[in-house]
Amino acid sequence: MRTNARLFWVLTAFFAAIAALYAVWTAIDAADNQVEWVGTVALSLSALLSAFIAFYLGRTHAAQGGELPEDRLDANIDDGDPELGFFSPWSWWPILLAASAALLFLGLAVGIWICYFAVGIGVISLAGWTFEYYRGLFAR
Repeated sequence: MRTNARLFWVLTAFFAAIAALYAVWTAIDAADNQVEWVGTVALSLSALLSAFIAFYLGRTHAAQGGELPEDRLDANIDDGDPELGFFSPWSWWPILLAASAALLFLGLAVGIWICYFAVGIGVISLAGWTFEYYRGLFAR
């Protein structure tokens, strides 16, 4: 994580230097000596965003007090394998929920009346996925 923070600090310095160079270059190149503000602001905000990420990574590394498995040379592949949680292996509810979301966005694009059906299917799918293990074959 320390390496990632350093890379983002380097990226911050790069974007800041390029933003200054871009502002000077566009001012010199323009006929009326005006700075092109859209590109200058975009590059400056890119520098600010990478500085935020670098600061966050640096503070997170300092708070954890340790190295990530990716930063150690003696780490195994299994050291970076976290527990991701429990997933239903044969569940059809996520597919129906995704279909209802797709139908909802289709309704926003084509006709608002389709959204009513999509919300109904989405509520049923969400309830089915939530209460999947309370009844039936896989109940616990």
